[in-house]
Amino acid sequence: MSATLASLRIRNLALVEDLTWEPSPGFIAITGETGAGKSVILGALTLLLGDRADKGVIRSGADSATVEAVFENATDPRLAAALEDHGAEPVEEGRLIVKRTVPAEGAGKQFVNGSPCTLALLRALGDLLVDLHGPHDHQSLFSRDQQTRLLDSFAGSTALREEFTLARRQLLKLREEKDAILQGEQALAREIDLLSHQVAEIDQAQLAPGEEETLLSRQKAAANSQRIGEICTQLTAGVNESDDSLTSRLGELSRLARELSRLDPGSEEIARSCDEVFTAADSLARAITTYSASLEDGPANLDEIEARLDVLQTLKRKYGHTVEAVLDFAAQAATRLEELTGRAERRDSLDADIAAAERAMLDLGHKLTTKRTASAKKLGDKVKTGLKDLGFAKAEFSIALETLADPGAHGCEQAEFQFSPNPGEPARPLRAIASSGEISRVMLALKGALADQDDVPVLVFDEIDANVGGEIAAKVGLKMKELGAARQVLCITHLPQVAARAAEHFIVTKEVESGRTRTLLDEATGAKREQELARMLGGQSDSARAHAKALLAEG
Repeated sequence: MSATLASLRIRNLALVEDLTWEPSPGFIAITGETGAGKSVILGALTLLLGDRADKGVIRSGADSATVEAVFENATDPRLAAALEDHGAEPVEEGRLIVKRTVPAEGAGKQFVNGSPCTLALLRALGDLLVDLHGPHDHQSLFSRDQQTRLLDSFAGSTALREEFTLARRQLLKLREEKDAILQGEQALAREIDLLSHQVAEIDQAQLAPGEEETLLSRQKAAANSQRIGEICTQLTAGVNESDDSLTSRLGELSRLARELSRLDPGSEEIARSCDEVFTAADSLARAITTYSASLEDGPANLDEIEARLDVLQTLKRKYGHTVEAVLDFAAQAATRLEELTGRAERRDSLDADIAAAERAMLDLGHKLTTKRTASAKKLGDKVKTGLKDLGFAKAEFSIALETLADPGAHGCEQAEFQFSPNPGEPARPLRAIASSGEISRVMLALKGALADQDDVPVLVFDEIDANVGGEIAAKVGLKMKELGAARQVLCITHLPQVAARAAEHFIVTKEVESGRTRTLLDEATGAKREQELARMLGGQSDSARAHAKALLAEG
């Protein structure tokens, strides 16, 4: 069994103070005098389905308006998936509770199964639970996109249509990518050329971190190499090489100190100190020798060092203030160059990708065309049969498929509903000839034809039976009753012939209490129902009452 609206509670919405409605499954009629507030039922449902909330709907003097609905048998796996996708509480025992509050101040709140949720979730649940048709919604039937969607629903090709849409989107994305590359081709080539030059220039220099500091030190040493050499020679001679050198004299002093220590053991500290000083002097001599041997940069090397420093300065002026910054620039430029080179290579492979994507899209389009072509006549014949039941004994209804010059978002063709209400007249596009009364009946015929494919369990009709009456109204009532056999149909109507066919009948009224007007909703049974149908028929005369009884007997 499909889901049904089990209860609807409305508080402080428009003229409603506090109203609880518990409709049964099947066909439910809602009637009432003009201005009684029948539209508040529709308004409450649209709020629950995520429609925009206008604070002007809050009952005068109230702080907020609240609408709460309970759906029973809400076991559709798609409902569970929608709840899970939005992180909401799951359905328990088939019961789904939806609540929305519209405060006079501040933001509104909405809840599903007691937990806060987003309006997006309400809309997602509404799309799966309730199909709303108001007095102006028949205009959607004039849209060729909508007509094509309905044909796909009948053909069972909705999923294939979505696959086509995704394939076309992928194709357009690839084409846009190629166009972007082609439009930037010259700029791309210039940037690749510049980056290639920059990377090659820096790579050729073979920079090393810390190189500049080393070169500056060598430059200073090379510039003063003559004086440094003279000092090293004098130091070597004074410390180690002359007869009167420091090491010679200290060696003699150490010999005397050792002799002294043999003569007087108490002087051993003097001998040890002399030995330490001699050792230090010997270390100094070796250090001077090592330093002198390490001096590689003389005046002859200065030009080479300064030339290298000029290379570093040139690169620093172009790419960074330090050698390290230049190396960082080179690394980033190499990465960017690799990316741009890959983009250029991507350009070369795009043609093949575009061709493959186009083949995939056209293959799906061909399958979609085949299913639509096979189903167009079947749906047209089924709607024509339904129209006969609604008073169009010799009407023509067909579905033409027009091939598009370029595949559209939903396929390679569009459907066009063609209708002729009168015999002998050629069928023309629905939007060109149908009156509002005719289009309402076409809508009902379509709903009947799509009953097996349309899996939205609750249908709501708000006076779509306007501009019809008499025998046609009775036929509309029968069609509503047929629809109610498979799902819950809630119909706001002004036609007694329609209301009489309903399994349940509710009346919307207004009353004034303590100076305040409020809207009420009561079930009509027995004599009360007869009285309401008589009112709708034009009064409380004996003939109106008899007609009302006859309508109920036919229902």
